[in-house]
Amino acid sequence: MQYYFLLYSAIISLVAVAVTCHDKSAAKKQKRRTPEKALFLIALLGGALAMYITMKLIRHKTLHKRFMIGLPLIFIVQAGLIIYYYIASI
Repeated sequence: MQYYFLLYSAIISLVAVAVTCHDKSAAKKQKRRTPEKALFLIALLGGALAMYITMKLIRHKTLHKRFMIGLPLIFIVQAGLIIYYYIASI
């Protein structure tokens, strides 16, 4: 079970990084952008931490409070749920 969780976490994190980098590239080239709803959906599916770190590193959407506050909050809730699940399963 832990193997599948780690595999899922790695895959969704890679997707989050790829989509964030693609959106930054599209913004620079003035091409079709990734909708904010899609970015938040990926974050909610487990990519919040990877997306936040990527946004900070490539300086993408760092002036958007919605992302700079929302992504860490999503991650904190997810981490809390993981810890709760782990403690409850002991």
